[in-house]
Amino acid sequence: MDNSFFFFIYNFAAGSIIRCNVINWVQQRGPPNERVRHKPWAKGKLKQHSEIVISSPKYYSGEWHDVFNREAPLHVEIGTGKGQFIVGMAKRYPDTNFIGIEMHESVIVSALEKCLDAKVRNVKLINADARGLTEYFAENEVDEIYLNFCDPWPKHRHEKRRLTYPSFLAQYEYILKRHGVINLKTDNQGFFEYSLESFSQYGLTLRNISLDLHASDMAGNVMTEYEEKFSAKGQRIYRCEAVWNG
Repeated sequence: MDNSFFFFIYNFAAGSIIRCNVINWVQQRGPPNERVRHKPWAKGKLKQHSEIVISSPKYYSGEWHDVFNREAPLHVEIGTGKGQFIVGMAKRYPDTNFIGIEMHESVIVSALEKCLDAKVRNVKLINADARGLTEYFAENEVDEIYLNFCDPWPKHRHEKRRLTYPSFLAQYEYILKRHGVINLKTDNQGFFEYSLESFSQYGLTLRNISLDLHASDMAGNVMTEYEEKFSAKGQRIYRCEAVWNG
């Protein structure tokens, strides 16, 4: 049986049709589920730098401008990994406040080290599960969200774990400001197309869609570690922005 199929997503707000071809999503892969190498010293180092790693984020809900000691746009990366993207963005956009969320201590400690090496002052890190977003941020507090190369969870029984599943979109809707933006990048075609459909059905406006980011004319792209690895192998990088209309 041919498991290739086509579907169309019509984005009424943008007035455009996106034609997508999904080919055996289960066989496609996203970021490899690499076993996280345990770093027993990570916990101690994270505690030593409480000026960057915020241990109790729920206490700052609605008051993140006080943590940064300034009023500025607030951008949040969910699954910040080793920090290459968020540090690169912080250096490029010094007038924006960035928060990176990563649940693994042995991973986020690498992001901390990058922050220290780069001496960026507009990045804070949260070592916690992203499912607590509505506890960490107040309603209408965040300007933009970044979802970079998150686990695609291709099996149907794991659909609710995908970061573009409606229950996660509901959290984003709560914390994002009016016209807030979700920025998505992935190497997984199936997950990308699922996300486009999920965004569209939720009522978001799709824009700046790229089916091959590195072959496009988009300027100012900051790459993640995974993005560098995948693009070096010649894999396509898919990208889009989903904008809240509320």
